[in-house]
Amino acid sequence: MQDSDALRYPIGTFTFGQSYTIAETSQHIVGLDELPIKLTELVGKWGDERLDTPYRPEGWTVRQLIHHVADSHMNGYIRTKLALTEANPTIKPYEEGDWATLPDSRLDIAPSLVILRSLHQRWVAVLSQLDEAGLARTFYHPGSGYTYTLAEQAAHYAWHSEHHYQHINRLAERNGWK
Repeated sequence: MQDSDALRYPIGTFTFGQSYTIAETSQHIVGLDELPIKLTELVGKWGDERLDTPYRPEGWTVRQLIHHVADSHMNGYIRTKLALTEANPTIKPYEEGDWATLPDSRLDIAPSLVILRSLHQRWVAVLSQLDEAGLARTFYHPGSGYTYTLAEQAAHYAWHSEHHYQHINRLAERNGWK
């Protein structure tokens, strides 16, 4: 992987179209459960200079990443609940790049860290109680033309969690902030 690709995809890209066992999904749920604590421990005491540092050239700042993860995971949680209460619902995509430039993307990160902690507690409570039939429930994403199972969604958001955590963690390592 080239340097720019390594900065953009520090843990590689997510592979769609895979199926997951209950044991694998349990590990993905653990990843979701751990993210809020890991993020808070990493950036919770950082000042504006660090928070306003892009994680890579032409990339979002750490502040924007934290707010993006909260935005993305709120959407993910709602999609989970839609899939559990409707037959293969079509979800509403959103323009994440545009969301990352809205005024709330410049706020302190504390509200988004609180959102993530509370949201993940609820999301994990729902996902951890699903059996194979529940994890096989689906939703359709019209932006990608792809139908997700909830097991695949859990894998994708576990990847998304670690993907953005590593953006910030590796920035901290490169800059000697750890």
